Amino acid sequence: MSLDTPMDAEALRQALCDNDREPEGPARNARAERLFAQIEQLGDTSLVIDGLDHLMQVYNYSSEADKMFVPFARLLRMWDDRPEDFDRRQVHSLFWMFKWVSSGMVDQPHIPLASIEKWQAEMEHRYRLAGHSERAVRQGEMRIARHVGDLERAQRAYDAWQAADRDDKSDCHACELRTQGSWQAQRDDDEGALVTWRPVLDGEFTCAHEPHAVLAASLLPLLRLGRAEEARAHHLRGYRLARSKESMRSAVARHVEFCALTGNEARGLEILAERPSYFTDTGEPSSLLSYLEVTALLTDRLTALGHGDMSMTGPGGRAWAVRELAVHARTEARAIAARFDARNGNTYFSEQSAERMDRTPLLDRLPLGVRSVRPVPAPREAPAEAADATGAGAGAGSGSGSGSDLAGLLVEARRLSEAQHPHATDAWAAVAEAADREGTELPVLERAEIDEHRGTAPATPPAEAIGLFTSAAGLYEAAGEPGRAATALARAAYCVSLDGRPAEALEAVQEPCDRALALYAEGRSTARQTGRALLCRARILNDMIGGMQVQEAVEAAVTSLEEAAHALLGLAEPEQAEPGVGVVIGEALGYLGDITAFRGDAPGAAELYTRAADAYVRAGRPWFAVEPESQLAGVSRHLGDLETAERASRSALEHAAPFAGPGGRARLHLQLVETLADTGKLGEAADHALEAAHWADEAGESAGNGAYARHRLGGFLLQLGRADEAAAVLESVLPDLTRQDHGDGMIVQTLWWLGDCCTALGAPREAAEHWLKAADIARGWPEQRDHAMLANLAGQALFRAQLNPQAELAYRRAGDLWRDLGDVHALVRTLRVRAWIAVREGQAGIDAARELMAAAATECESALAASADADACAALHAELADTYRQTGDLIASSCDGEPGDDDTDGSARAAYEEAVALVLRAVAVFEEAGGQFTDLRTGAQLMASWLHASLGDASAAVALAEGVLATYEGSGDGPADDTAESRRAEARAVLTEVAGA
Repeated sequence: MSLDTPMDAEALRQALCDNDREPEGPARNARAERLFAQIEQLGDTSLVIDGLDHLMQVYNYSSEADKMFVPFARLLRMWDDRPEDFDRRQVHSLFWMFKWVSSGMVDQPHIPLASIEKWQAEMEHRYRLAGHSERAVRQGEMRIARHVGDLERAQRAYDAWQAADRDDKSDCHACELRTQGSWQAQRDDDEGALVTWRPVLDGEFTCAHEPHAVLAASLLPLLRLGRAEEARAHHLRGYRLARSKESMRSAVARHVEFCALTGNEARGLEILAERPSYFTDTGEPSSLLSYLEVTALLTDRLTALGHGDMSMTGPGGRAWAVRELAVHARTEARAIAARFDARNGNTYFSEQSAERMDRTPLLDRLPLGVRSVRPVPAPREAPAEAADATGAGAGAGSGSGSGSDLAGLLVEARRLSEAQHPHATDAWAAVAEAADREGTELPVLERAEIDEHRGTAPATPPAEAIGLFTSAAGLYEAAGEPGRAATALARAAYCVSLDGRPAEALEAVQEPCDRALALYAEGRSTARQTGRALLCRARILNDMIGGMQVQEAVEAAVTSLEEAAHALLGLAEPEQAEPGVGVVIGEALGYLGDITAFRGDAPGAAELYTRAADAYVRAGRPWFAVEPESQLAGVSRHLGDLETAERASRSALEHAAPFAGPGGRARLHLQLVETLADTGKLGEAADHALEAAHWADEAGESAGNGAYARHRLGGFLLQLGRADEAAAVLESVLPDLTRQDHGDGMIVQTLWWLGDCCTALGAPREAAEHWLKAADIARGWPEQRDHAMLANLAGQALFRAQLNPQAELAYRRAGDLWRDLGDVHALVRTLRVRAWIAVREGQAGIDAARELMAAAATECESALAASADADACAALHAELADTYRQTGDLIASSCDGEPGDDDTDGSARAAYEEAVALVLRAVAVFEEAGGQFTDLRTGAQLMASWLHASLGDASAAVALAEGVLATYEGSGDGPADDTAESRRAEARAVLTEVAGA
C-alpha cells in the first residue's frame, strides 16, 4: 500500500511494524515521518505514542540521531500531562529511551554540558521515583565522564554500575559487555577486555548490533597483543555484519583503522568507497569524527607510500586525490574535535583525535584473504633474516650498502655472479649506475658482464637482449675470455627463439656451441661456460616442442632434446666438482624428466626430477631447484604419493621464498594447497591459500590466481566450521569470476558454498538466493543432478525463511528434475514438503496437501512394483511408510483443536481417527521394510500412541508405548544410544499421561 493512501489505525500499526524491519537509513526515516503525519490526523493518542516511539527508534539507529530529541520531548510532555494514556509497553519504552537521550546528548557538541548533566539528573530522579535500578543511570554517567575525559569519575560510575542490580531498564547483556570491555581496553587492559567480550564473540549473548560492535572494538586489542590471526578473523566477520547498518559508522571506522595499521590500505580504500555518505552525514558528529580520523590515518599512510596522487571516492561521491582527502579529513576532524573541546572546556578530544590520526602501523603485512585490488604501494623490504640467509647482502639490488664505493659494488656483483645468485643482475645494475654517477670508465670485462646481465633482466625484451648478449660477446673476446664470449653468443641465439623465431635460433646457436666445445677441448673454456652454451640449444629445442602441431615433428624434437640433454650430462658430470656445473646437470636432468613424463613414465619422471633438484642443492644453488621440485610435486600427486608431493612442494616454496616474485610465490603456495587438501590438512591448506591470495594480489593477479586462491580458502574455512569468515572471502571472489576465465563449475561451487555459509549463519533467504543463482547456471549442464540438488537446497532455505510461494516453486522444480533423474526418494521428499507448505497460512490448504501426499505414496508404490532388488525395495518401503506417517501427522496437526468437549461437530475426532489409521499403516510398512528401520518404526508407534491417547483409547495407547519399551529392552546395557533413550523416555511419558488421564 502506498504511504500516500489514507490508512486506518490497524493498517498504520502494521505499517509501523513493517517499517521497523526495513534496513536502517534515510529511506526508513522518511517512511516513519510520513506514517506519523497520517497518525496525527487520526487523533488516536495511543497510536501517536507508538508513532513517536517509532520515530525515536529509527532516528537513533541511523545517521540522523540528532532528530530523536524532539519526539522524545513530546513523549515526555504527554507522559507528564496524562500518564494514563500509556500502556505498560509504552511506559517501558519511554523510560528505556531516557538512556538514549541523556547520555546520547554527549555526541552533539551544540548541546551544552550543563544541559546534558541536567538531563542525566532528570533521568536519575525519574528512575528513582519509578522504582527502577540505578544501573542504567550509572552507565549513562560513565558515558558522559568518559566523553569529557574525567576518567576518575568514569571509574566511580563504572563501579557503581557494576554494583547495581540488573532490571528491565538495563542494557542487554551483549551491549553491557561491549561497554565493560571497551572501558578495560581504554584502561590498557586488552587481555581483560577480550575475556569480558568472549561471551559476545562466542554467540552466547547477541542483539541487533552485537557481536558487530564488539568484533570491531576487539581489533586493536588483538593486534596489540600479537593475536593477528584472531584480528583477521574478527575483521572478516565483523565488517560483513556492520556494513549494512547505517548506524554503525564508528564500527566501520574501526575496520578502516585496522586496514591502515596492517598493510591493507587497498582494503581500507574499498571500505571507504562503499558508503560516501558517511563523510557527510552530520546527524551524529562523534561518529563522523571517528570516520574522518581513520580516513586521515589511511590517506596519510598511502601518501607516505608514494600514492598521494591516486584517485579515490570521497565526500560527495566524487573523485579525490588521496593527498587531497588526507588534508580535508584531518582539517574536518580537527574542527569537530575543537567543537567538542569548546563545549567540554578542555582539550581531551583534540588530543585523542590527534593520537589516533598519527598512529603508526602495527604490522607490515597481514593477509586477509578477501579480494583487494592493491593500489600497488611502494615495495616493502624483505625481512632482513631472509636476505641474510641468502648471503646476498641487503642492498645488492638497490645500489645501497656500499653507496658510491664502486670497488665494493664490483666485489659484491662478482661474488653473486660466481654463485649464480638471483640478485646478481641487480648487483651489476648497481655497478653500472655507480659508474655512470661517478663518471668512471669501466674496464672492458666489467662492461661485458654488465651487458650480459642486462640481457638476463626479466624486463628486457628479447629483441633488446639479443643486442646486449652480442655486445657482451664482443667485449668478452676483447677481454681475452673466449669461453664466456661463446656462451654470450649462444644466449643471444636463445633470445631469437624467445622473439618467436625458434627455427632461426636453432640454426644460430650451432656455431657458438661448436666453438664452446672446441675451446673446451683446448682448455680455453670451462665446463661451466661450455655447458651454459650447450644449454641454450636444449632450451631452444624445448621451446620448439611447445609450438609444434604435427606429432611426428614433436617426436623428432623430443628425441633431439633427449640427445642434447645426455650430451650435457656427458660433459658436465665428470666435472661436477667445478663450481656451478651442478646447475648444468640439474637442468639437463630436468629436461630428461620432462621427456620421460611426456612418454607416460611418471615414476621415471619423478626419479629424474628428484635427481635434478638434488643436483641444484648439492651445487649450493637451491633457488634453481624450485622448478624440478614443483614438477616432482605434480607427478607425485598424480601417482598418489602425497608424502613426496607435500615434501617437494614445501621445498620448492622454501627455496623460492627469498627470490620469487609475488606471482611465483602465489603459484607455489597454491600447489602446496592442493596437496594439503588431498591429505586432509585443511587448516594448513587454508593458511597457504590465504598466502596465495595475498601474493596474487601483490602480483596484480587478483582476478586470476587470486580468485582461485580465495575460492579454495572459502571452501576450507567453511569445512573448518568458520562460516562467517568463509562467507566474507567467498563474497569477495564473486566479482572476479567469469564463465570464460574460470568456468561455470567454479562459479557454481562458490555460490553453493555461499549458500552453505548463509545457512550456517541463520540467513536462509540469502542462502536461497545463492543456490538459485547456481541452479540457473547448472540448468544448462548435460548432467542435471547438481541442478536438482541446488533447486532442492533453495526450496529448503525458502521453506525455513517462510517464503512459501517461492519454496513451492523451488521444490516443484527440484521434483521435476528428480523425476527425470529417476531418483524416487528425492522426488517423494519434495512432494511431502510441498504438502506441508500447502497447509501453511495463506497457501493452497489441506485438500492440496492430501493430493501431494497421495502423489508421494503413488510414486513409492510404482517404484516398488518395478523393482526386484531387495535392498532397494526395503528403502522404498521405508519411504512409503514415512509418507503415511507424515500424512497422518499433517491431517492431525491441520485440524482445529483436538477431540474433546469443544469438538462439537466431531471434525477433530474424525481427523485424528484418519490420522491414527495412517500412522498405524506406516508402522506396518516399516515392519515390512526390515530391522534397519526400527528407530523410524518406533517413532511412528509413539505418534500413534499419542493419537490414541487424544482419542481416549487408553488401551491402544498403552499397548503401543509398551511395545516401544519392549523393542529397546536391554539396549541400555550396551554403548550409549541417544535414539533408544529418547524413545524409552517418550514411551514412559505416554504411559504417565494415560495413567493420569
